Amino acid sequence: MQSDPNAPPINPLPAVVWLLTLPVIAMEAVLSLGERGLAGGPGAVGWRMEAIRDYGFSGQVFDWMLKTGQFPADQLMRFVTYPFIHGSVTHAVFVVVFILALGKMVGEVFRAWAVLFVFFGAAIVGAAVYGLLIDSPVPLIGGYPAVYGLIGAFTFLMWVRLAGTGATQYRAFTLIGVLLGIQLLFSLLFGGSMDWVADLAGFCTGFVLSFLVSPGGWARVRAKIRHR
Repeated sequence: MQSDPNAPPINPLPAVVWLLTLPVIAMEAVLSLGERGLAGGPGAVGWRMEAIRDYGFSGQVFDWMLKTGQFPADQLMRFVTYPFIHGSVTHAVFVVVFILALGKMVGEVFRAWAVLFVFFGAAIVGAAVYGLLIDSPVPLIGGYPAVYGLIGAFTFLMWVRLAGTGATQYRAFTLIGVLLGIQLLFSLLFGGSMDWVADLAGFCTGFVLSFLVSPGGWARVRAKIRHR
């Protein structure tokens, strides 16, 4: 069997995946170069802290908005900017890897707008749940809640596929179970923050939203279940 000589060496990624990945890479490159004194002059060393202060999600600010009924745009913006700010190069690299891998799998089935809807929907709900449940002055940063939304969408696709084959649908939740188990283990061994609350909320959001934005939506899922 001959291979196509015109085929690309790697499978191309959906454009929406690059749309989500490149801002993370660009932001981390700027912050890392600043920390190392390679860009921006002496003041650039504090760029990361300034970015976290200005664009990270603050649970305390969220509490203030709920109490006062005031929702200024520059504070609401934090719900969608915090996924692009990370605490270190390693933090950003892991998020990029997850977006590339899961974004490709989800993006090959979902339309581009649906991938964006899941990604940012998970980020917003993850931050809101974190702000409501966790009383911490530490800002929420990083793309994990949004990435967990993509994991939720991937789990949905597996769930539908298993339903169509008659296999046990609980197998679709293997990935999220493993990831949460690893997070729990690391928290017990090394200590950690309560960010997993936002991650879990992001996963649930991605899974639920997939019923609405997947091709065929809820009607397709209901049809598959009826024919089991």
